[in-house]
This record gives sequence, C-alpha cells and structure tokens, in this order.
Amino acid sequence: MVKSRQASPAPQTTLPPGPRSLPVVGNLLSLRLDPLGFLQQVQRTYGDMATLYFGKQPAVLLFRPEHVRYVLVEHPGAFSNRSLLQGNRNAALASEGLLTIDGEAHRQQRRAVQPAFHKKQVEGYASIIADFTQEILARWQPGEQVNLSQAMQELTLRIVSKCLFSIDLANQLAPLGAAFDGLLSNSTSSAVEDLLNIRVDHPLTAYGKRMAALRELDRVIYTLIAQRREQNRPGQDVLGLLLSAESGEADGGKLTEKQIHDHLLTFLAAGHETTAIALVWTFYLLARHPQIRTQLQADLAATLAGNAPTIETLAKVPMLDWVLNESMRLYPPAWLQMRTVAQETTLDGVVLPVGTLLILSQWVLHRRPDLWTEAEEFRPERWNPANEQSIPPGAYFPFGGGPRTCIGMPLAQLESKMILAMLLQRFSPEPSPEYIPGFQPGITLRPKHPLQVTLLSASPADSQTAETETGRVPELVRREKANRRGCLAALLSLLGFSGTAR
Repeated sequence: MVKSRQASPAPQTTLPPGPRSLPVVGNLLSLRLDPLGFLQQVQRTYGDMATLYFGKQPAVLLFRPEHVRYVLVEHPGAFSNRSLLQGNRNAALASEGLLTIDGEAHRQQRRAVQPAFHKKQVEGYASIIADFTQEILARWQPGEQVNLSQAMQELTLRIVSKCLFSIDLANQLAPLGAAFDGLLSNSTSSAVEDLLNIRVDHPLTAYGKRMAALRELDRVIYTLIAQRREQNRPGQDVLGLLLSAESGEADGGKLTEKQIHDHLLTFLAAGHETTAIALVWTFYLLARHPQIRTQLQADLAATLAGNAPTIETLAKVPMLDWVLNESMRLYPPAWLQMRTVAQETTLDGVVLPVGTLLILSQWVLHRRPDLWTEAEEFRPERWNPANEQSIPPGAYFPFGGGPRTCIGMPLAQLESKMILAMLLQRFSPEPSPEYIPGFQPGITLRPKHPLQVTLLSASPADSQTAETETGRVPELVRREKANRRGCLAALLSLLGFSGTAR
C-alpha cells in the first residue's frame, strides 16, 4: 500500500530528480532499448516522482495512485490534452476528436454522443456482438491455425462500426485493418524521421506510409458522412448524434466536417484497437495458465451450456470480469496517459509550472509490488470480492479516469466478455510453445509478434494435454523480462495521440 504522508514539504521550485540525460537526445536512448522496463526502473530508483527528457523537453513522471486521482479525477481542468498536439506530427490526425479537445467543447460534444453509450443502448448491441462472433466461429474448425491478432482486430472493427455508425464493414476489413496498422503502429524509422523533421510523402518512407493510411481512412469516413447527409435523417447512432450536435465553441453552430471526421476516426481507432489488444493478451495469458482457462471454461459450460451469452447470463460468470481485469492490469492496452499543466500546480511539494508535461503510466502503477500482491503474476482471483484485496483508488485505471474516462468503456467491457465467452466455449486457442509475444509499446501496447494459435477443442480431454500452470508462470515472467524491446517512437507518438477516446 502507499505510505501515508506526514507534513507537506516546502514547495520546490525545481523539477524532481531523474536519471541522467544525454546532450541533445536526453533519455531517448534508454527508452529505445526498453521503454517499459526503463520506466519501471525509474520508479524503483526515484520513487513517486521523477523527470525525464525527450531531447531538451522535460517530462515529469507521476507514480502514486494519489497523483492519478489528482490529475484525472479531482482537478482535471488544471491539465490539458490539447497542448500535447503543438508541434507534433500527429496533430493533423484527429485534433478535433474527443481524445484531444478540452474545456466546454469537450464537455458539450461528449454529452452529445453520450446517449449512444447509455446502459440500455449498450445492452442492445449484444445481439450484434453475438452474431458477428458466431460468424467467425462457424468458419473455424478444431486443429485449424489462426492469426488471432488479425481475427480480433477485424471482428472488433466490424462490431464498433455497426454498433456506433450502423454500417457493416465486412467487405472492407482487410484494407481498413491495414490502414489502421499503418496509422497506429510505430517504428524506429518513423521516430528518426520525426526527430529530423523529415516530411517526405513517399511509399518507402514512414511518413509516406502514415499519410497513405490516413488517406484511405479519410476516404471511408468522409464517404460515410456524405452518405448519411444524403439520407437527410441523421439517426440516433454516434454518427447521427454528431451530425446534429452543437460544437460547444464560443461562436456556436454545428460541428464542421473536420470535427465529425476526427470524432469518427477516434471512435473507430480507439473503439476497436484497445478491445482487440485486450482480447489478444487475455487469450495469451490463458494459454500460459491452462488451469485458469479450464476453470473459466467449466464455469461457462455450466452457465451457458453452449449458448450465446446474454446480459443476464454474463452476470452469472464473474470469473470473466476477473480474468479480463487481471489481463488489463498486466497488459494495459493504453499503457500511458499524458497531460500538460494548464494551471500552475503544487503536487507533493513540487511546483509544476504551466506547460510542464506530465506522464501517468498504467504499466508502472499496475505492477508496483507495494500496491499489488505478487504483482508480476497472473492472478484473476485477486478481483474476487471475497478475497478482500484492497486496491487504492488510482492504482488501476485501464480506461483512464474522471470526466475523460473512456466513453466507450461499457461497450468495450460487454464486447470483451461476450467474445471471450463464445470463443472459449468452442476452442482453447494454443500458441506454439516457442511463441514469444514481445512488445510494441507505441500508441497502444501491442504484442510485437501476432498471436498465431492452433484451435484445440474446448473439451476437458484436450485441456489436460497442456502444460501445467506451475511450470509456466516463471517461464512467462522470464520471457517477458527477456523480450522487452521497445521502439524509439514509443513515447514520442503519445505526445499527440495516446490511449483511448476520453
């Protein structure tokens, strides 16, 4: 648990200490080698607060649950998302989406689309989720090899487009998936081009690949907007609500085409990417812990008896929540959140001037050993209320917090539980024993290598052939520590586009 503070220290006028930085590049070399491990080591060395440098730009890392609460929940108005876009290459991507706008515009535009995420509305999406998931399962056979990363990306993209925009993208999933990969994934080459301010729009450059991906997404989104306008009846899905929404800006009026485009791009990107990644990491963890998977499959069989889940039956399988919560604790799809100080703030005795960049890391706080028992281990039972494990507010925030909590959280949670329940009733996805996921810590925390699996039957006989959990837990930890190889773009990309739609 976090130790309680005594008397507050006198305010400091300098930023907190941190690891030594190099001229010109700051701490970027350490971040290139191992961004996840480096941030954890900074916390272990410097405690609750430390300063890094992106080149010459300082960034203050905040590592206490109380810091998360202060920034995201208690004083959100004192911190800005929008200023993160200044001078950043991602500024043109979705600068007018919910993820990046601030103030009254954010409040009003979020309220405008909130009806699409009300409880009854989200529950109505269950049949879409079940139908689309069943279509995939009907095509799969025991013994078949499947790229589960690609399958989950395409499934969640199809679900979010149908639920939120009333359009079935079944025939466009492959090109759209490739476009989102080009837009969201990050590479060393793209980071180098950014640092050198290279903007060569050519198919061989990282910048050119991003622009090509964005043009493909622009084509789909602007076509979708035009088609809905031609119908002359907005509807009550997210697109319809945006077409009818007020801007919330000082000059009033409706949202512009650019604003609607950026909202749709944000919802499409965040709405499918984070859910797909959460499911992939969950299937990976369950394969590495077959006893837990077998227990969950037994609960599903007893409750659902092979049928598609409903809102009522999902509530009778609490282990689904425990497994997904624990998966997002260990592998949070949104692994960093950034804010810029908009009003001078004193936090734990340190004065943070206006313009100071702040970083909150789900990856670090979700794995702090003083906050979590056996923090590096996959233990879904820790979420069982009967175990009475105390989790400090702010220690777990996979969907953010406060007024910018991910607006799509209810849909993402329902979607994840339904897909997990339906797939595990039919199959036990088993990766190769040699499979090592690695990490691609960019805008989201993707596995570096796609999860290729063999679809074993979900019958108990097949489950017993897997390795025992006892032997796999240390192996999982060893592989994770040995393969944290990030990329130089990991944190830079988040200066303009981080996490889920908030």
